[in-house]
Amino acid sequence: MAAPLSHRVAERVPDAAGLYHRLILVVGPPRTGKTSALRDLAEERAWPLVNVNLELSERLLELTSKQRALRVPRILSEIVERHPGDVLLLDNTEVLFSPDLQQDPLRLLQGLSRNRTVIAAWSGEMDGENLTYAQAPHPEYRRYVRPDVIVVASRESRVRERKSLVTSRESLVASQRAGGERQESGVGWR
Repeated sequence: MAAPLSHRVAERVPDAAGLYHRLILVVGPPRTGKTSALRDLAEERAWPLVNVNLELSERLLELTSKQRALRVPRILSEIVERHPGDVLLLDNTEVLFSPDLQQDPLRLLQGLSRNRTVIAAWSGEMDGENLTYAQAPHPEYRRYVRPDVIVVASRESRVRERKSLVTSRESLVASQRAGGERQESGVGWR
């Protein structure tokens, strides 16, 4: 029998400690146990749990659309900084995908994970080398090729767990083989 999702996530924290981006994504479709696993980790390990949708939305309410797009990274950083500790749990991250905010959600999360381990819920799928959010042609659809993150699948049957670490050198070699054009940050929008 498979270990509970919260245990599988906790097992990956030491793996993240030495990475440039100390980001662990708990990936799966809605209602596959991501929130429950994060709540269990918060309770068992005393790691702070942040409801991103709630806290970020409250801070963005009084801003214009243009101000929101410009201030999201700073406001999100301020929210994260209010929570001490070496590990932080982020749940309900859907607001980061809003087209109105004009943000790259993965880059935002990676930026937050430079100086501490961030474990974030991601409502999507990992299919081979592709991390997705939503389905094309939905306006929130995102696809990332070989993201520089640790992925823990909420359901082992649909999304397999993997660690995808792409170094600059590997990216350069791959781009040279593909005709010299370098794909920026392993991000593919389609």
